[in-house]
Amino acid sequence: MSKRDFGVAFGLPEPVTSELQGWRERLGDPNASGIPPHVTLLPPTALTDDALHDAEEHLRLVAAAERPFEMHLHGSGTFRPVSPVVFVPLVRGAEDCERVQAKVRSGPLAKSLAFPYHPHVTVAHDLPEPALDRALEALAHYDATFTVWGFTLFEQDPHGIWRPQRDFPFGAAGLPGPLEPHGHR
Repeated sequence: MSKRDFGVAFGLPEPVTSELQGWRERLGDPNASGIPPHVTLLPPTALTDDALHDAEEHLRLVAAAERPFEMHLHGSGTFRPVSPVVFVPLVRGAEDCERVQAKVRSGPLAKSLAFPYHPHVTVAHDLPEPALDRALEALAHYDATFTVWGFTLFEQDPHGIWRPQRDFPFGAAGLPGPLEPHGHR
């Protein structure tokens, strides 16, 4: 059986998505065009079609038991020297992210992590040190607050681009469906 790579994340609303995507592009991040701004819940995970069906049912149940919460992004941070990453940290909503990601990474999606979970939005990755320094400085005062309505299942296409497949709104007991034109069910 063939496997495809999937991930689960909180997407970001407009204009936050365009702002952070724009920063990633201006900084020259090679991943900018293939990875939309997000807060990861489940890192890339290979699934067969049968496993995907079980995973979607699991995600539906996780989302049905959750409620919307506020997320506040502020400033910049880095994982250097461990990893060449600059990110925008969460100053509100991190505990909610931790709770939801623990539920997502259970059952059919149980997966250990290489590093402890730290909710954030990556804005620069695998760039030379001067570019990472510029990113850290440029986003030091970034600020955005919004309501998190649910999470999204993404699939990596053959070209390495992560594409949204299904939204899982919080509190919704129905089966997930395809994305509507505006990205929400």
